[in-house]
Amino acid sequence: MPPQSGSTLEEPEVKSELPQFFTWEEIGLHSGRGNSKQERWLVINRKVYDISQFHWRHPGGIRIINHYAGQDATDAFTAFHKNEDLVKKYLCSLQIGELAPDQPNCEPSKNELLVKDFRELHSTVKKMGLMKPSYGFFLFMFMHAFLLDVAAWVTIWYFGKSWVPFLVGVAMFTVGQIQYGFFQHDLGHVSVFQNTKWNRISHFIVIGILKGGSHNWWNYMHNQHHSKPNCFRKDPDLNMHPFLFSLGKKLSVELGKKKKKYMPYQYQHTYFWFAPMIFIPFILLILIRFTIKRKKWVEFALMMIYNIRVCLMYIPLMGFKSFMAFFWLSRYLESNWFIWVSQMNHIPMNIDYDKNADWVSCQLAATCNVDQSLFNDWYTGHLNFQIEHHLFPTMPRHNYWKVAPLVKSLCAKHGVQYQCKPLLTALVDILRSLKESGQHWQDAYLLG
Repeated sequence: MPPQSGSTLEEPEVKSELPQFFTWEEIGLHSGRGNSKQERWLVINRKVYDISQFHWRHPGGIRIINHYAGQDATDAFTAFHKNEDLVKKYLCSLQIGELAPDQPNCEPSKNELLVKDFRELHSTVKKMGLMKPSYGFFLFMFMHAFLLDVAAWVTIWYFGKSWVPFLVGVAMFTVGQIQYGFFQHDLGHVSVFQNTKWNRISHFIVIGILKGGSHNWWNYMHNQHHSKPNCFRKDPDLNMHPFLFSLGKKLSVELGKKKKKYMPYQYQHTYFWFAPMIFIPFILLILIRFTIKRKKWVEFALMMIYNIRVCLMYIPLMGFKSFMAFFWLSRYLESNWFIWVSQMNHIPMNIDYDKNADWVSCQLAATCNVDQSLFNDWYTGHLNFQIEHHLFPTMPRHNYWKVAPLVKSLCAKHGVQYQCKPLLTALVDILRSLKESGQHWQDAYLLG
């Protein structure tokens, strides 16, 4: 049985054989599509690696590395691995050859000049120190969430559970939880501490005890999303298609022609408002199933500690019924906040199957930005800079605004669209996009 995601790796043996030379056409034949036993190769910095066995024990999960089988994974490798030198020693045992000298640095279908310029930009960004975190910034972000968490309890303890303190407490608890969520997101992307280990340990604790979530589940799902955003069957954030929503023009037409109708998609822009009500119990069940199935008992225990902690804090002050109203109202508001913020950058963008586009084109096609302001930065956890976040996922969020002009220049040079919108426009675009996709589905369903 293959090892689980997150398993430790044994020290690899270094191969001494001279490398062979391969073409991109040969590499593309080893994508493993449709056959779990087929060989899987990928390319990193012109070196060819056979991951046919390694993908089972890849610490980042089986799927994320499989998403690049048969492709150039150089920019994804650089984006996800903060300590490249540590990882490269494991790659040595997997190397089977190199690209032939006459082969370009990336697949012929990609924009080689754009790829080259982005890699130079990434090197420049590191030299500018933009990958280094400000501990003062992250301490402030954590402390203001923690103080809101405490203030919510103090409000109920001091003023009681009448309507005004009840609603004030709900508001503070909700804001504290969403800001904890943004902070655990930073830790998950190893952007709070220089040392990867400290990010992992802190993320394990924060997402468990302060959020009631699972460290391994978050990494398993979220890294796939960053790897191939808005790519159907590779981005797990699109799992709601087609069971709840019909997303994107191409997929909607395809669904309509196949006469698939799980929901009345022509009205999906109206029932999207109810998505947060489904999201809360859905995620809870997924987390319980994931931790039990993967035998992540420590994570399961931390999730239980979170729920016990909250119950012990509030039930003695307000009783069980009032606490249930307090807790689930807060969860509903938090879910609304999270869903609208996370989807405004993605649902209105291009949604399709994986086209093996270069890293920059893939991320820019699937993401857009929201205008910068102090409120927008705080309200979105700096995910208003979604483009920069996706291009440089381990970059500390307080540096997004510094790299944004460089990214804009790169996009302008190569004719890649860089979208930035006002906050309200971005939120309304979710509904507009859902309405358009629903109409495409209906037209195809009736005429196909």
